[in-house]
Amino acid sequence: MRQITEQQITAYAANLTAAANGKKISQKGGFLRLEASPDDTFFLGECTGSGAQNYITSVDFLDPAQPVFRCTCPSRQIPCKHNLALLYEMMAGKTFTIQDIPADILEKRAKKAAKSAEKKAGPKAPPKVNKAARAKKLKKQLEGLELTQKLVQDLMNAGLGTMGGTALPTYRELAKQLGDYYLPGPQRLLRGLILEIEAFQKDGEDRHYDAAIAALERLWALTKKSRQYLTQKLQSGDVTQDDNLLFEELGGVWKFTELWELGLGKENMRLCQLAFWVSFDEARAGYVDTGCWADMATGELSLSQNYRPLKALKYIKQDDTCFGVLSTPAAVFYPGDGCRRVRWEGSEIRDVTPGDLSTLRGFAAGAIAPEAKAVKNLLKNTLTDPMTFRLLAFDRIAQGPEDVLVLQDSQGDTIRLGDAPWMEPTTRCLLMLPDRALLEGQVLLGGFWYDAAARRLTLQPLSIITPEQIVRLLY
Repeated sequence: MRQITEQQITAYAANLTAAANGKKISQKGGFLRLEASPDDTFFLGECTGSGAQNYITSVDFLDPAQPVFRCTCPSRQIPCKHNLALLYEMMAGKTFTIQDIPADILEKRAKKAAKSAEKKAGPKAPPKVNKAARAKKLKKQLEGLELTQKLVQDLMNAGLGTMGGTALPTYRELAKQLGDYYLPGPQRLLRGLILEIEAFQKDGEDRHYDAAIAALERLWALTKKSRQYLTQKLQSGDVTQDDNLLFEELGGVWKFTELWELGLGKENMRLCQLAFWVSFDEARAGYVDTGCWADMATGELSLSQNYRPLKALKYIKQDDTCFGVLSTPAAVFYPGDGCRRVRWEGSEIRDVTPGDLSTLRGFAAGAIAPEAKAVKNLLKNTLTDPMTFRLLAFDRIAQGPEDVLVLQDSQGDTIRLGDAPWMEPTTRCLLMLPDRALLEGQVLLGGFWYDAAARRLTLQPLSIITPEQIVRLLY
């Protein structure tokens, strides 16, 4: 029978509560019958519930990367707790009676296959772009950017201190207005700037003022480059989307198919998650679930990011740690430099093997110097993410001058380890590891960032990859 792991069930579940409820149903013997198809692709169960009639729940693995869940219960959650309970029955090795696939399921499969074939064939003609509407939006964005540029120039001339006191409500109103100009990206940066100034006024800590200056610099760079970009598009008459990073920075939302058509897709990818963390973005007013993944074929590192606005928390599933190797038939990358954002539709997960760990370790750079140089060139671009990730083989991690931990490579070069202010702290976790051998002759996943206070490039440790396991400091 098809093998199911608890990690797979957790990945399918909308949330941990649903998974826990499904597990309870399975453990309490909630199923009256269990059936499986001869080809091991369809599983069905009759389950007791709170309704007058028992529920019929099923899972169809015809496409293992995108299983289809069905249930007669009234829940709108997919998969529901009964679907998950059925998966727990499979995981527990319960006995399933072999039965032919029901006729209605075969009919639904046929309809889905027809739709899939039609989708692959593509439209007879490319979809029409309403150039007039698109140009009108770009002009509106350009108006908003001109307003933003004037604001930034005034702040740069008068100083950030002028934002304090009675002026803050005025800036909040300006930030709100940017939404009317279809500029959520600049709007978020301005909100972040305001938040840092408010924090600085409360505690007087320099880190908030430094963060405000960084936000102002990023806002200025985005405004200047975006004005040039939009002006050029309007003058040329080509108002269609392209692979320019500024599209998303200005608040655009990419569709999977659009990225694929731009040549940013890749088939049959195998990805291994090396780290996972959840952060709260106050300027965005929501949570961001981030995973750092390694391409098992090339070693390229990329990030998956799931945005969960506070207003829509109950509608968006939170991502979770993945401890296995994920296989997906198709994935796309977002435009950008450094560790690009990756996205996929449909996947299967298997356990990590010693061979996988050996492959991952083989991707690690053996020297700090060339990696640090490459990272510095990336971080010079103001619009680049403030942290970029690398796999580094190290000789040892030890205490350095001023009680600071440093990583040393085989050539004797070192780099300071430290926590970025926007990340959960991890550096001191290295001192709590039960096995000191983890700090010698291993491979580290780290995030390079520039520490403005110390005026030096710094590395935040995230995971250690040994021949036997991945030791995560964040998950």
